[in-house]
Amino acid sequence: MKIKPLTPEQQVIRELSERIVKAQGPILILDAIKWGDPIKKDFFKHKFKKLPAIDHNYYQQHNPLSYDPNEKTSEFYSIEHDVRKNLGQFSAVGQIMQRMCREYIDVIEMLKNRGTKIFSKISQQLYGSSEDAFYANAPTLKDLANAICHTLGNIKDKTATKEDERIYTAAQAAKILSARLARYFKDSGTAPKVVVSDSIIADAAAGAEAIRLRKNATFSKRMLKQLEVHEGWVHLGTTLNGKRQPICTFLSKGIPSSTTTQEGLAIIMEIFSFASFPERVLRINNRVKAISMAEEGANFIEIFNYYRETGYHEYESYAAAARIFRGSIPSGKPFTKDLSYTRGFVQIFNYLRLAIDQGFVDHIPLLFVGKTALEDLRLIVDLVEEGLVVKPKYVPPQFKDSAPLCAWSAYSLFLNKLDPDKLALDFKSLLRKE
Repeated sequence: MKIKPLTPEQQVIRELSERIVKAQGPILILDAIKWGDPIKKDFFKHKFKKLPAIDHNYYQQHNPLSYDPNEKTSEFYSIEHDVRKNLGQFSAVGQIMQRMCREYIDVIEMLKNRGTKIFSKISQQLYGSSEDAFYANAPTLKDLANAICHTLGNIKDKTATKEDERIYTAAQAAKILSARLARYFKDSGTAPKVVVSDSIIADAAAGAEAIRLRKNATFSKRMLKQLEVHEGWVHLGTTLNGKRQPICTFLSKGIPSSTTTQEGLAIIMEIFSFASFPERVLRINNRVKAISMAEEGANFIEIFNYYRETGYHEYESYAAAARIFRGSIPSGKPFTKDLSYTRGFVQIFNYLRLAIDQGFVDHIPLLFVGKTALEDLRLIVDLVEEGLVVKPKYVPPQFKDSAPLCAWSAYSLFLNKLDPDKLALDFKSLLRKE
């Protein structure tokens, strides 16, 4: 991409943007809240009867932050002040950068309080709660999770095929994914890497430079398609689009509010590309149910047992429960980041339908311009018009061509008005078992 010389104003914006990018570098949330392997060994040694020994001192001794949190907080306050001083409080780009600074300050405060009850309270401010409603008197995330789990319970074991057999090792899966992503990002200059790692809890995770696959995990053909779309097309795609920004370089980095939007995009892309599957959906919604249980007072052992009763292996149950309580304390409230998938999906789904209904189709691809937050999209539109943000290069085919998306939305908006309970009465004879 040919870069034009920056104007003095653009140069100021880029310099402030680069300060944010540099300042957030050491803030690695998931690394800062992970538990060491001895915690797992001790839990199994005591036959799942003793809560893990995690408190504030544990993090200070075994996983200290690589930076002084007070100095880092001061750094973000200084950047926020300089943004207002140089760009004004109400400029579009200034509003986004100021909010980024404030969210990073909240993140630092959350990490300062690892192993305390305050950790979860700040987590709820950043990522939400399972009891949050989408509007007054609307169903909550917990209600959605219960409904989905009920529906999937009715089709248990009725959709599995050879596509679901875990026949690939992590090394084999990495090779296959690498080839697929090299084709998708064929003109990126540097093909995204897929590497095997033993330092992640999930089967896979996308970082700034690569997708990591858990060393001991195995993968099915269906899982590889889901990872290609979710981690590759969306997470790596928005990272690369953010890195292409010549001025607003902060779009290559994500804050908690952008996490919800990015995970929502990734989940809806799984649905639109037919890459998702019941086991995957159930796993995501089990996390919502587990977070809800922890918010209501369940401890680590109770969440561990919930996963075992759901059908998880003991080691899978430990890893799943550790996701819920990482950063917090095993007898306290949860880390609520895993609500981002479901919460983001609902937000993006409704935004797409409303944007199409109101004629804002051209705004939709801008969701991929970088690590955007949905609430900033109207500002991103302004920044594109001002020439401060370039349009995204890597956009999944389902969003690049808006025609099929508009056709889907036209039907979706009408179908949403139908009462499913009344339809069930009319279709009763068709669904009756012989």
